[in-house]
Amino acid sequence: MRSLPVADPGVPDARSPIRYLWWVARGQAGPVCVGVGYAILWWLSQALVPLTLGKAIDSLTADDTGGLVRWSAILLGLGVLTAFGGVMRHRMAVYNWLAAAYRTVQVTVRQATRLGPTLPKLLSTGEVISVGNSDIAHIGNTVDILLRGVGAVVAIGAVTIILLVTSPQLGLIVLVGVPLMAVALAPLLRPLHRRQHRQRDLQGDLATRASDIVAGLRVLRGIGGEAVFAGRYREESQGVREAGVRVASVDSAMDGAQVLLPGMLIAFVTWRGAHYALDGTITVGQLVAFYGYALFLVGPLRTLTEAADKMTKGHVAARRVVRILSLEPEVAGAGTATAEGGDLVDAASGVVLRAGRFTALAGAVPEEVIAVAERLGHYVAADVTFGGVPLGDLATEEVRRRILVADNAARLFSGRLRDQLDVAGRGSQDEMRAALRVACAEDIVDALPDGLDSHVAEAGREFSGGQQQRLRLARALLADPEVLILVDPTSAVDAHTEARVAERLGEARLGRTTLVCTTSPLVLDQADTVIFLEDGRVRAEGSHRFLLASDPEYAATVTRGES
Repeated sequence: MRSLPVADPGVPDARSPIRYLWWVARGQAGPVCVGVGYAILWWLSQALVPLTLGKAIDSLTADDTGGLVRWSAILLGLGVLTAFGGVMRHRMAVYNWLAAAYRTVQVTVRQATRLGPTLPKLLSTGEVISVGNSDIAHIGNTVDILLRGVGAVVAIGAVTIILLVTSPQLGLIVLVGVPLMAVALAPLLRPLHRRQHRQRDLQGDLATRASDIVAGLRVLRGIGGEAVFAGRYREESQGVREAGVRVASVDSAMDGAQVLLPGMLIAFVTWRGAHYALDGTITVGQLVAFYGYALFLVGPLRTLTEAADKMTKGHVAARRVVRILSLEPEVAGAGTATAEGGDLVDAASGVVLRAGRFTALAGAVPEEVIAVAERLGHYVAADVTFGGVPLGDLATEEVRRRILVADNAARLFSGRLRDQLDVAGRGSQDEMRAALRVACAEDIVDALPDGLDSHVAEAGREFSGGQQQRLRLARALLADPEVLILVDPTSAVDAHTEARVAERLGEARLGRTTLVCTTSPLVLDQADTVIFLEDGRVRAEGSHRFLLASDPEYAATVTRGES
């Protein structure tokens, strides 16, 4: 029994869509070759049926009972081989489809993780979503059709040889007719390719619009903009529909050609075969065989036109995957230096996080504060040092292990709540309870039917905004990094809960470096040091009470202008 997905998908060849598809097929070369073998067996066992049937009929007309029995037994054997080959071909087709899809998912998810915050800056959410929704299916279909396509080519070749041996004229008709059909379909492939690519782009944009509306629905309703955005979504949706209709128009022409062109070839072969039978050039059994071949050829010929369609769609899908795989993160993180720890210093702003202290960062412009957090977390290239060692000289894995930035853009995933909180799987029951206590999230867990073993829905939608924020805080605390940077961790909770979180947070992180980006007086009052940011630079530093008394701008920022 083969298991999927594979542990290591390998390094993809992202130089072009064709190279990527070839890399996918090469990565599962064994199963693909086995599948091709079963497909050839399936097609050839069917291809030999008309020949066997014709021989049986000739034996019957010649009163050759032994020959009739022999050819009938062969016909039965071919039926068994067809059934066996069909079952095994289908099994291998499903496996190869899944293997190709999984491999694409693995490399794109790995790349998304590597890109981190760079990804949403370069690609829309919808474009990334469309890879997982539709493109992996088209890539799987490309590998699947490869099996049947190779078998179909072999079957057509075998039939052509049989026809050439039996009747050179009919064999030449088939030999010339098949390439002509491929040439006749070629003009449809280019517009199909172009329209499919356009439809994919529009679908990605529409998915992005939908995610933006859902994420900001409450705000849109508050400012009365729901109808405006709904109208824009409706307009873009119609654009996707029209693009789909244009794709379908080419698709329908392709489907019609798949019936018409093989039908014309079959009709001509049958017509010529009947004339040869009347002339005595071929026997009655051979005429029946030729008619059987004419009917049989519909299958492999349609498979070839289907292969052209699916490979075109696979090429479009691979182009989108290659686009993601070709992106480079803003922060390379290929350093090999090591840091012993110490102060975390951002030269651009002048912010210095003292090792082992609870620091708060406040600013009148939230974007400036978030920018500092991103630089300290090494999410953008910046002149930041950790214990005197530039973060750029450290490996990204080490930075992520030692410095954790937790903001409100983080998500809860579906699965057991215990697994969502303890993502590394190393926390004990006592440590988990302690983290929940600091985040004031004990009541959330106690209200669930199975406690920590309760199932969390996608994006934690069964929890309110404040509950999600407290659970995210518990998750960050349970990770227990050397440096913890929290961005507005209490913005969605009530003042009573916020006060308890602020008091417990300092105790829980005692002796470890902690930065909280906030303008909440309750949290600021608990910090060892408060840094006030203005125009992206440190304006003042000290305790919360000292800054309230000495800096009017700070007081206005944290009290919202209230005296």
